[in-house]
Amino acid sequence: MISTVIRLARVGSGSELAAAVLLGLGYPCVMLAALIPDIWLFAGAGAVTYVADWYLHQKKSYLVDRLNSVRAGLPIRFLLRQLLLVLLLAREGLAEQPVFYATVACFLLFYGLQAPHGALTTLIRLRRTMPVVTRNVDLHGVRIPDAPPRALLHRAGEKMLHLDLPAVVGVVVAVVTGRHAFAYAGAAATLGLGVLSVLLLVPYVRRKRRVPGAGAVLRAVDTWLREYQPTVALYFSGSDEAAYQVNMWLDTMEGVDGRPIVVMREPELVPKLSDTAVPVLCIPGGQHTMARDWSTLRVTLYPANVGKNIHMLRVPTSKHAFIGHGDSDKLASVNPFSKVYDEVWTAGPAGRDRYALADVGVRDEDIVEVGRPQLAPIERWTGTPKNPVPTILYAPTWEGWDGDPGNTSLLRAGENIVRRLLDAPDPVRVVYKPHPFTGLVDKKAKAVDERIRAMIAEAAARRAADPRWAREAAAAQAGQAAARAELARIEARLAALSGPGRKGTDEAETSRVSLADPHRLAEVKRLRAEWNDAYWRSFGWWEHRVVTGTRPHLYDCFNESDGMVSDISSVVSDYIASGKPYAVTDSAELGADEFRRQNTAVRAAVVLSNSAVELDELLAAVADPAADRMAEERRALKRYLLGPDEPTSTERFNAAVRALAAEAEARNARVAQRLAGRTIGELDREDGAAPPGVGDDSPEAVAEGKGAAAPTAVG
Repeated sequence: MISTVIRLARVGSGSELAAAVLLGLGYPCVMLAALIPDIWLFAGAGAVTYVADWYLHQKKSYLVDRLNSVRAGLPIRFLLRQLLLVLLLAREGLAEQPVFYATVACFLLFYGLQAPHGALTTLIRLRRTMPVVTRNVDLHGVRIPDAPPRALLHRAGEKMLHLDLPAVVGVVVAVVTGRHAFAYAGAAATLGLGVLSVLLLVPYVRRKRRVPGAGAVLRAVDTWLREYQPTVALYFSGSDEAAYQVNMWLDTMEGVDGRPIVVMREPELVPKLSDTAVPVLCIPGGQHTMARDWSTLRVTLYPANVGKNIHMLRVPTSKHAFIGHGDSDKLASVNPFSKVYDEVWTAGPAGRDRYALADVGVRDEDIVEVGRPQLAPIERWTGTPKNPVPTILYAPTWEGWDGDPGNTSLLRAGENIVRRLLDAPDPVRVVYKPHPFTGLVDKKAKAVDERIRAMIAEAAARRAADPRWAREAAAAQAGQAAARAELARIEARLAALSGPGRKGTDEAETSRVSLADPHRLAEVKRLRAEWNDAYWRSFGWWEHRVVTGTRPHLYDCFNESDGMVSDISSVVSDYIASGKPYAVTDSAELGADEFRRQNTAVRAAVVLSNSAVELDELLAAVADPAADRMAEERRALKRYLLGPDEPTSTERFNAAVRALAAEAEARNARVAQRLAGRTIGELDREDGAAPPGVGDDSPEAVAEGKGAAAPTAVG
């Protein structure tokens, strides 16, 4: 019941729901207390509204945005509380007393201070907003001053409004005690703090505290581009949740042949990038993107088909290749938009065949098989479970935009899958890793996700209470405690290395100080590997687990698992690299034969119906290699989907980059020759000379642009 209310109210937890209820009840109680009047009810209900409001803002609750949209935003709520306090004073018979006028004057002056405070914070932010956000780019031609202290600008309006607390508390105490000096002191404190907040912002408006104008910053970017001369670009644009689509290519870009660069369009995605030594240039404005000199680029790679790609596709000196962010049988893998690129790079022959079957205008000669360089961290299956209890990974994809029931198994089969795994006759460990987009379109998928998490938590608690597993836990207790301590140490060190520059700074200052530090990057990579190892050691090999967030990575979950259940997505194609058994759910109920016919990655899978009764076959294959009847099919399918093991995918990818760069060089040379020839002819005609091929047919004359007379037409 509570989970249903949480879902309908669109809050993230029971505590958020409680805060929302208290906020909704608090204001009527404050009004009632002011009318009665009852100073103690007023004080108690007012305190509840302060705390509930603060908590909802801390959690960035959806309800806060909803209140703003119905004109009940934070300033209105504070003003309402202050007006009710004035009403309370009147109802207490103090309307003719100096304390009443002092309170009214205090709140009027305090709200008068909101305008200059808001104007200054807005002006400072605007003057520190650059037309670009960078990482590993030396903008030495721009003087970027340090950012103001985070305390001054972070949630500045909310902090300013809370400065009414001294006045409110002072007036309440004055009413209770009858000593009006408390009200005067509170009002003076509120006004004094308000004036101080405004004055503290003034120095940051001065010229030397500002970031130079857009023109100066863009000239510095152009200077850096001329000096660095990038040759290979990874170009990306996407939503807030899509950072993983560019992150998966960063390691590949670090090892690419040439001078790589990552070009992005959404500044809010830059902080979500993984650590990389590759220069990152984020240019939000389309006009600024198109105005840069990209003439040194020879290859531009696109992980996503989005409208903003047009701003880079217009660069003629570069060749353009679509590389995608996954390789699956979904319709997104054969998007008709892909025909705008010079080449489309797929992992293996399966990608080539998909485009041929889809017939969306991508020519076979424009498809290049490069493998999947990102799959290098995936470990090969040994043929037997890693631990006494096999681990089954359930990694469903999200519901998609089109409402196709075949997109995700969560809605129709998710609970059945997890229930059968948890109740399997021979124990297994379940690791559940939902897609980060789950529930983005269909809230029912989010509700199922929450129920599955509850099921796994309940099963984990039952297993912990079972005597057999309790003995295992007791034996492993010391090792797990040591692993948890190691995790805490690693996380503290990673936090210290999380980014260049000071904590709480802004993007302008971060762009100034974010030059790549090879030693820091090497240590971060080492620590992340150590973190992953410690994470899996911090709990028992028999303990069910829900894994969310960026760590551990999906591929780390692959390596920990002995088998997987998933849906039609790149997750399945990637898992095939491990050689381990897997199952795919036929959520649309096409039937096993038709499901395999339509989806290449399912050819070596155990096909699950929505009841998931076929899971026994997967569990048998995981436990006993002799029962694994799909092993040979998986090996053949791996070659078909991902290409051969030799040469490696990294080698094939770099070979494709070199070949496409050579094509760009050849094209640019041809164009330069044509332009040079045309310009000479135009100059000759301007000088009154005969055009090439007229008047002289000697080789020397032809070389000089003078030729024999044109033949007379015969009528």
